[in-house]
Amino acid sequence: MTDKSGVVVLIECEDGAPVPMSTELLGLARSLADKTGGSVTALALGSGIAGAGDILVAHGADRVYLADDPIFTPYQADAWMAVLVETLRDLAPAAVLAGHGAVGADLAPRLAFRLESAAVTDCIAVSAEGGGLTFTRPCYGGKAHEVVSVKTAPAVVTLRAKSHAPATPDEDRQGEVIVLSPDIDPANIRVRIVEKRRETDDGQRLDTARVIVAGGRGLDGAEGFQIAGDLAQTLGGALGASRVACDLGWCPPSRQIGLSGRTVAPELYLALGISGAAQHMSGCAGAKTIVAVNTDAQAPIFKYCRFGVIGDCRELAAALIAALDKSKG
Repeated sequence: MTDKSGVVVLIECEDGAPVPMSTELLGLARSLADKTGGSVTALALGSGIAGAGDILVAHGADRVYLADDPIFTPYQADAWMAVLVETLRDLAPAAVLAGHGAVGADLAPRLAFRLESAAVTDCIAVSAEGGGLTFTRPCYGGKAHEVVSVKTAPAVVTLRAKSHAPATPDEDRQGEVIVLSPDIDPANIRVRIVEKRRETDDGQRLDTARVIVAGGRGLDGAEGFQIAGDLAQTLGGALGASRVACDLGWCPPSRQIGLSGRTVAPELYLALGISGAAQHMSGCAGAKTIVAVNTDAQAPIFKYCRFGVIGDCRELAAALIAALDKSKG
């Protein structure tokens, strides 16, 4: 079903349900399609995702294609590409949206090449102007933005997490769910997953946390991060870190926030001992309120924060914990 002004969203699922990034993309696709007069198609591949169709329709999809087979989990490009290329050629949309994560960043250039189109990666905004789509993405380490348009279709686009709000689900929305039954020969899959390890982490997820306490070099070691973690737990939030703190082994790499880490958008972002380099700030710019604590009065982060404190971040964190515990008691 060809839709020259339509938008296709590549859906990633965990435990049978779409990940938050996918529902954000559906919200964006819905707003674009409403402006261009096109439709929104969700294309989901995975295992045990039979129930995802209704969820995707409720979040804005007009049509959902589901490919439910164990061969699609975990993600392997050879398996996914066999389905995606054929389906996207039939749909011929204006754009294909994917999250800028491990899956999307790997798929986008592959798809663009096979579809003889172009890939635009790491975008933070998409707009419909003059009958076409334009894509905005950071450049020069987040110090500037560039606006890109693509002459070929479909444009294959990856977007950062938290760059758009998810659509409010409407359980009464009606849509079509089409089940695909691809015949993929496992012998054609060139990569074999030998082992998969999940880092044990008892902390709250960064992508859903309303409060994040993030630490940098100023915490001066793993002991400082223990204090930051205690503060995050007291506030009911998650612990994050700058790249240098992760590189030094003070905090797990999964907690890194910034251009080469996670993108977050909490209601409160408490930055302890973080200088505020552009690469880090690009990962937390969506926070509603940034509070910075640093001993350096000239630290760049004071240009971005709503509230700033010049002082020892470890002392302040310990004092906050004591004050919060006292108020609770």
